[in-house]
Amino acid sequence: MSPQQVSETEEETRSFLINLPIFSSFNVEELLVLSKHMSYLHLDQGEYLFIEGDQGTFLGFVVSGILEVQKKADSGENIPLARLTKGSSIGEMALIDKSPRSATVVARKPTTMVTLTDKGFDILAEKYPPLGIKVIKQVARLLSLNMRRTSSKLADLM
Repeated sequence: MSPQQVSETEEETRSFLINLPIFSSFNVEELLVLSKHMSYLHLDQGEYLFIEGDQGTFLGFVVSGILEVQKKADSGENIPLARLTKGSSIGEMALIDKSPRSATVVARKPTTMVTLTDKGFDILAEKYPPLGIKVIKQVARLLSLNMRRTSSKLADLM
């Protein structure tokens, strides 16, 4: 598909993708294809992206704003675990295992994101296997980084 046939929404999504470090190794054509399988969303301050226990159906990348990751404590209250800003990702596990969300995520400031649903990824991988592999490798890197950070924090607490 030529750039002239790219919709305004796809062009805006591609513009968001260009500015995210995870996609820095992707060329313009790959970003154009990827943007057709992704969408962007905006959250107002205080709006929930998802609640712990919700079915995981998408992976998201913060373009602007701040998200707070919260985990429900035994007392029932949500404890803040992390703040996510531009370039951060959330929901990587949903793309891999489609399990329920392990935490709650709320916008602490108005936030713009680009998202890739599990169905969108499946279609992308079926139509463009090399691009699907490239995306899944980036997701695996993100999961690996998160696991290393978590392991370091756990070691510090021991």
